[in-house]
Order: sequence, then C-alpha cells, then structure tokens
Amino acid sequence: MTLLDLGLTKELDEQIQELDLSEFSVGRITQEHRESYIVSDGENEYYAEITGNLRYSSATRLDFPAVGDWVVIKTYNSDQAIIHKILTRRSILARQAVGKFGETQIISTNIDVAFVVQAISNNFNINRLERYLTICYASGIEPVLVISKTDLATETEIHDAINSLQKRDKKVNYFLLSNLTLKGLDQVIRFIQKGKTYCVVGSSGVGKSTLINNLLKKDKLKTGDISHSTNKGRHITEHRELFVLENGGIIIDNPGMKELGMTENTKGIITTFQEILDLAINCKFPDCSHKNEEGCAVIKALKEGAIDKDSYDNFIKIQKEQERFQTSVAEKRKKDKVFGKIVKNYYKNIDKNK
Repeated sequence: MTLLDLGLTKELDEQIQELDLSEFSVGRITQEHRESYIVSDGENEYYAEITGNLRYSSATRLDFPAVGDWVVIKTYNSDQAIIHKILTRRSILARQAVGKFGETQIISTNIDVAFVVQAISNNFNINRLERYLTICYASGIEPVLVISKTDLATETEIHDAINSLQKRDKKVNYFLLSNLTLKGLDQVIRFIQKGKTYCVVGSSGVGKSTLINNLLKKDKLKTGDISHSTNKGRHITEHRELFVLENGGIIIDNPGMKELGMTENTKGIITTFQEILDLAINCKFPDCSHKNEEGCAVIKALKEGAIDKDSYDNFIKIQKEQERFQTSVAEKRKKDKVFGKIVKNYYKNIDKNK
C-alpha cells in the first residue's frame, strides 16, 4: 500500500513537495483514541501522539488532529511516532461539541462524501436528515442518504419514506439497503470510487458498522444484536477508524451520534434550505427573521402552502441554534481577550519591578 492508496491527491502532494521532510515523513491518521492516534504511511502503522508545542499552541479542538487528517510525523522505534504538523484540510465534518456551547467537535476530515445512514424501521427522520445535510454542505461534502434495514419494512413504508423525502424537495442521492439480505449493497459499491474518502454517520444502531463490514467483506467491526423490542441495534463503535476497501475507496466509521448541534458555519443552511432563502430575497426588511415580520415573503409563502411547514419549522430551529452558537463564540472570544490582557499586564508589571 502507498500514500496514493490512502487518498493522496495532487494538491496535497504539491503541498508535501514544498516541505523540508529530510527528518520527517507523511502519513494519514486512521484511528483516534482520546488524543492518541494510529498513523499509516502506506507501508507501516505507528502509534502516535502530538508534540507538546502543538498541544499547547492549540487554541481550540479544531487545532488537534482527527481521523482523515494528513500529518507530518517523526518516527522512532519501529512502531511509534510524534505528530509535528497537520497538513491543510480539504474539508472538515464537524458539529457543536455535546454540552459545550461555542465549541466545535470534528467528526472527521478530508471527506469527499458522507453516507448518512437512517434505518427505515425506527430512525427515518427528515428533520434529522436536514441537520446532516447542513453540516455536510457547510464543508463542501456531498451527502448521500442510505435508508437501511429495508428488510424490516413493507413496500408501502418504503414508498412513503421516499415520498416524504421528495415532498421536502431534498435533492439528495439515496440508496435503499438491507444489510441482512445485502439488497442494494451492489449500488453502494458501484458508487464508491477509488482514491475518494467516504465517511459513515448516523445514530447508534442504524447499521453503520454492518455496512462497513459488508463493504470490507469481513467482520472487521463489532456489531450489536438487534433488540426485539425496539428493532434497534446496540451501540458498539467507540472510536473513529479509516479503512481502505477492495475497490480502492477509503471509508471512515464513526460512533453513533445522538445530538447534532449546529456550528457557526452558515454555508450549509443556505444550501439545505435554498428554497426558503430564495424567497427571503423578496422580504420587505433585509434583516427579516422570517417569524412574524410584516412583508415577510417566507411567511407569505408558508401561508399559501408554497413551502413545507415542517421544513420551515426546522429551518427556524437550526437558524436559532446557529445564532446561539455564534453568540457563544463571541462571548468566549471576548473573555479570552480580557484574560489575555490580564496576563499581559501581569508580566509587564513583573518586568517593571525587576
């Protein structure tokens, strides 16, 4: 295996050529375990940690490595390395850190396509899908919906699910899949291209790890039994991990996510709710919140039935979350600035008294 097999692009190779790597090498992070990592250079895998300088110079969690990152490493012993630098990321799939307003958590990086897995039997939800679409579009990642566990649904239930998707006018590719009968798996395999990086995201128990096992054609990942009372799989995946498939595609498994909070990146909401925001251009006031203002084109379209009410309600909810996140970030930066001044004045006074 080489770096090309791990997804090395022409742009990334050009960036590497500009570096002085006389004492270093380049690899891709394939696993993350609480700030320790597994890095592959194509030929070998190394247990790795970041340098102290990289740790203490990091302002936020975004400055730490994540699965999918390309990094500059210095190896020692036969299987250990130190991460010195994170190379420029092509994309970052991220959400608001759970329980931490104003902080971002990276899901994975350098992703081309995100498979959003929803189980038709108990997990299919367009509102939740719109959240995944928003975080994908925010980073320029193509979202693809995988409607799993179709063996547990009737033809009518499958038809209703597709209709609800089309009613919300979500122009997203989708696959119908049964991990049990493998119906639909061949379509997913044909979609995956050599050298491109894919990740699998969704709630716990929807069949993400089983999908990857089927793509790998081996039981590489642990999977939970189905609960007969809820038809849900049990949560098994505890860390993020990157695999190279037989057809040359690269895929990343992620733990299930109960929460999918929005960050401050507004690009995603613009793409996900383009129909609503196209109408907003005709609002009477440029700062219209589209809630109860006079002359709001969005409210007018809603009353006339021109836009879906559920989609509108979700748009307002996600927009409000983003505004709250932006406020939290601004407040945090203000506090950091004040604290920075206190520290600066402290050391200035020390110098004066010497």
